[in-house]
Amino acid sequence: MADGATARAERALKNARPKVFWLDPEIEGHDLPEPAPPLTGDVHADLVVVGGGFSGLWTALIAKERDPGRDVALVEARTAGWAASGRNGGFCAASLTHGYDNGAERWPEEIAELERQGRANLDGIEEAVRRYGIECEFERTGEILAATAPWQAEGFEESAAALHALGYRAQVWDAERMRQEVDSPTYVGALHEPDAVAMIHPAKLAWGLRAACLELGVRIFEDTPVRAIRSTHVGLRLETSGGALHAPKVAWGTGAFPGPLRRLRHYLAPVYDYALMTEPLSDEQMASIGWKARQGLSDASNFFHYYRLTADNRILWGGYDVVHHYGGAVRPEHDQRPETFQKLAEHFFENFPQLEGVRFTHTWGGVIDTCSRFSGFFGTAYRGRLAYAVGYTGLGVGATRFGAQVMLDRLDGLDTERTRLRMVREKPLPFPPEPVRSLGIGLTLRATAAADRNDGRRNLWLRALDAMGLGFDS
Repeated sequence: MADGATARAERALKNARPKVFWLDPEIEGHDLPEPAPPLTGDVHADLVVVGGGFSGLWTALIAKERDPGRDVALVEARTAGWAASGRNGGFCAASLTHGYDNGAERWPEEIAELERQGRANLDGIEEAVRRYGIECEFERTGEILAATAPWQAEGFEESAAALHALGYRAQVWDAERMRQEVDSPTYVGALHEPDAVAMIHPAKLAWGLRAACLELGVRIFEDTPVRAIRSTHVGLRLETSGGALHAPKVAWGTGAFPGPLRRLRHYLAPVYDYALMTEPLSDEQMASIGWKARQGLSDASNFFHYYRLTADNRILWGGYDVVHHYGGAVRPEHDQRPETFQKLAEHFFENFPQLEGVRFTHTWGGVIDTCSRFSGFFGTAYRGRLAYAVGYTGLGVGATRFGAQVMLDRLDGLDTERTRLRMVREKPLPFPPEPVRSLGIGLTLRATAAADRNDGRRNLWLRALDAMGLGFDS
C-alpha cells in the first residue's frame, strides 16, 4: 500500500493533463496564433533564419531593426515557440553564463563585462516587450537561491560579496529572514538577487516576438523542417520537403535539434527536464506561503528544483530529474515521465506542506540543448555564411537575445563588444562518441546525486570533470 506521501502525490496528479500549460489553448488568455503556411517552391532572401524559438525570433527581429530593408525569411519545423521556448519555466535571467559562479570560474578576467552585457541584454528584452506591446506577463521580480541544507549556503556570502564588488545588489538571508519572504520548513538560508531575473509567460513572449517580426516584414514559414544545406556560388541553399530557400547568409537557431548541421552534435547532449503546474491558489493558500514579491526560486542542490508563480497564482514546480537517453534520442514519448512527476509532486509537498490538497493541472517535459560548459556557444560554418548559437542548457530565455546579436555580428563581419569576448570566441569541450558519452553521463548523474546526499562532497570522478571544465546540470 502506498505510504502517505506517495498517496498524497498520486491524488494531486490524478486529473492532470499531459500537456504544456503555457501552450494549452483551453487556458483563458492562451490565444495561439494561426500557423503560417509551409514553404513551397523556391524562396530567395537576404537572410534566412532557421528556428522559430527565441533564438530565431530575436535574430529575425533584430536583423530588421538593424536594417529595415533587409529581406528576412524565417523557417520553423513546426510552429513558433512549440519546443523549449514555449515550455520552459519562464525565468528570463540576465546571466549569459548560467549564473555568476559558472561564469566567474570559466572566464574570471571578463566576468565583470559578461555581467554588464547580460544585464544590458535583460534591459533590452524589457524595452522590446514594452515597445512592441508584447503581453507576456513580464515581471522583473529578481530571484532567490534557497538553501535546503547547510552545505548549500556555504558559498552565498562569497557570491554576494563578488556581486557587490561589481556594483550589483545581493543579500544573504538566514532561515528566519527567508521564511518571512517565502515560507517553507525546508529553508536554512538564501541568496537574493533582486535585479537579475524577470518572470515571463514564455509562450506569450514567443508569440509576441513572432507578431513583431511579421509587423516588420519578416516572412515566416512554419511546418517547414530544413532537410539539407548546400553551398552555391552565391550563398547557401536550404532544402525542405516543399521547396528551398536561397540566401547569402543563414542564422541557425534550432536548439536541441541540430538537423543537417552535423558539427553541433559533437557539442550537444540533449537531456529531458520536467515540470508540474498547480491549480490557481486561493487567497488563504497564498497567505500561508507568503511570496508577496513573486520572485523566481530555485534551491541550491546539484539536482535542483525551480519554481515560480504565474499571473493567476499557480505554482510551476520543475527540475530535479535530468534524463538522458542513449544516443541523445529525442522522441515525443519521452515528454511524459510518470515516475518523475510522482517524485516532483512528493518534493512539492515536502517544500510546501501547508498546501495539502492542492491539485496539479498539467504535467510536461521536453529536451534541453545541454553543453559541457552550461552556457551558450557560438560559431560559423560554410566559410562564414552560416552562424549558429546553441547550448544554453536551460537558461536561454534571456541569453538567446544576446546570441542572436552575436550571430548577426558574425554574419555582418562586425567587430563588437560581443564578438571580442573570450566566452564568445571559445567552444565548449565536445562530448565523446557513443557508447562512452552515455556511460559518462550516467556515471556523472549518479556521482552528482551522491554529492547531494553527502553534503555536497564531490568524488574523484566529479573532481576530474571539474578540472577538465566538464560537468552536467539541469
